[in-house]
Amino acid sequence: MKNLRIESLILALGFLLLGLFIERGFRSFAERDRSVNVKGLAEMEVPANKVTWPLVYKSLGNNLNQLYDEIKRSNATITQFLKEKGLSEKEISINAPEIIDLQAERYGNDRASVYRYNVTTVITVTSDKVDLVRGLISEQGELLKRGIAITAGDYRYNVSYEYTSLNEIKPSMIEEATKNAREAAEKFAKDSGSELGKIRHAYQGQFSINDRDPNTPYIKKIRVVTTIDYSLED
Repeated sequence: MKNLRIESLILALGFLLLGLFIERGFRSFAERDRSVNVKGLAEMEVPANKVTWPLVYKSLGNNLNQLYDEIKRSNATITQFLKEKGLSEKEISINAPEIIDLQAERYGNDRASVYRYNVTTVITVTSDKVDLVRGLISEQGELLKRGIAITAGDYRYNVSYEYTSLNEIKPSMIEEATKNAREAAEKFAKDSGSELGKIRHAYQGQFSINDRDPNTPYIKKIRVVTTIDYSLED
């Protein structure tokens, strides 16, 4: 009987110790697994450093040879205008003209047109002189005095602005996003009565470049979000 009591006591003590070990194990596991996931945002506004400006004009006529000569003169006039304003030859490219035969069978509805041929010519300016080109866009009406009317409204030929120096600002933006994420994590740790531990995982989001707003496409807003997991300690 005495041996049975001793065995029962040992068994009970064993269960007690086992329970303590299990509790400590769960607590240790829970502590190791405590973490906070935060996001850090960095934004920056920059001026565009590249502009593409298509100058589009139309030519109408019935004789292709005459139209060719007219287009050649117009191209020379526009090119000269752009050079006078400060652009170089390498910043100006002349696209092949697009010719529509208004009397061709597939355009049967236009057979009553006075002119047979409708020619669209595009001269494209590609430059890093963004401010200069923006000024020229507002001055293009001067070409009317030289006999050329630049057309607008064709969605295929819109002015576009770009920012091409992203790699130069990436490090500072990532640093700012990481700093903002850490500040958010530190606040969470403080509010929860914990200490902020080491970084467990870090994920850098994609950089996005968009127009600041529809009215200022020449100013770009750059954005990146960094996601970081920090461990929490008591």
